[in-house]
Amino acid sequence: MILHGGTMNAPVYTFVTRDDNSTVYAEVSKILLSTGHWKKLKRDNPRFNLMLGERNRLPFGRLGHEPGLVQLVNYYRGADKLCRKASLVKLIKTSPELSDSSNWFPESYIIYPTNLKTPVAPATNGISHLKNNPKTDEREVFLASYHTKKEGGEGTVWIAKSSAGAKGAGILISHDANQLLEYIDNQGQVHVIQKYLEKPLLLQPGHRKFDIRSWVLVDHQYNIYLYREGVLRTSSEPYNSSDLQDMTSHLTNHCIQKEHSQNYGRYEEGNEMFFDEFRLYLLNTHNVTLETSILPQIKQIIKSCLTCIEPAISTKHLSYQSFQLFGFDFMVDESFKVWLIEINGAPACAQKLYPELCQGIVDVAISSIFTMNSGGDSSSASSSPYSSSPSSTFTTNCSSPKLRAPLHVGPFTRL
Repeated sequence: MILHGGTMNAPVYTFVTRDDNSTVYAEVSKILLSTGHWKKLKRDNPRFNLMLGERNRLPFGRLGHEPGLVQLVNYYRGADKLCRKASLVKLIKTSPELSDSSNWFPESYIIYPTNLKTPVAPATNGISHLKNNPKTDEREVFLASYHTKKEGGEGTVWIAKSSAGAKGAGILISHDANQLLEYIDNQGQVHVIQKYLEKPLLLQPGHRKFDIRSWVLVDHQYNIYLYREGVLRTSSEPYNSSDLQDMTSHLTNHCIQKEHSQNYGRYEEGNEMFFDEFRLYLLNTHNVTLETSILPQIKQIIKSCLTCIEPAISTKHLSYQSFQLFGFDFMVDESFKVWLIEINGAPACAQKLYPELCQGIVDVAISSIFTMNSGGDSSSASSSPYSSSPSSTFTTNCSSPKLRAPLHVGPFTRL
């Protein structure tokens, strides 16, 4: 059998796609087909090597039971611990290994609407309540901290965000603790109240806020790779700390800027600034470098968060394997301190980055298991240093000490 590229007897692997809305995996799918080594099966065919699934509807329990087939899926079961706002707050506050988080995660509290009758943690010993109960309403702990800060003349601005919300929905910024709690009670679902970063680093011209999106890929061996390109999502309105009602001044989500700002696209096309431009900006405006001032903090935070949940979600000892792309969102304050805002488990990507990012996903996460060398049969992945088939040898292989993965693969760097 001769395939594109003319190699005799080159392996052919199979994949299914089950998420028609993922632009990232639509591109990955195109790249796989173009190699000539991959064949797309009907979505319900169980005899696949790779499933590009839909994040919230993955049949994890059915994976890894096909004799002789190595199976890989594009999400980690349990990664939602990082990707839902309330779970992330709980994880950070109850994990001893993240005890330095007060340096990089804004003070945060989980608030359930009163009508859900969630047990309320006492103001004084809130953390042990959080640790020992599946659900905890931290409103008393929040109020105690709010009043302490107010009396001490510290910042009094807080932000309430829906735990499941995205695209800037379900958000209120306020000085008034009772207004925030009342807002959540009326919303009817769990929220996080977080200390608002009142002194963010601002972009000139325009005195504008921004956040930073970094893409991170975790492979089947739980190697953590950072994509070299990042994007700043910028506001097109001046930041105004005395007007908390004007969302375009405070939130950098594309949909809010696009819909509500008269100046959308005035400073950056599509309100996006890429790292090359940001590098120059930092150097020219503040005489600091991205590489020494901001990226080391970003890398440290990413590594801490993902390493913390590794024991709970790693697939190294399972009969199937996972990989996952994450989007980490950060803010920078005026003293160049980096703060984690949230983590997205199914991130989209800036339009111009798709080809490179998706090719990187194929190279790092997929081709490291399913190699393109000739001389293998369709189910085998044996020419890869990472794995061999059938799955029995695959499992023992994955239980062995971690092989050193390459430091750089295309646009990705291992952390």
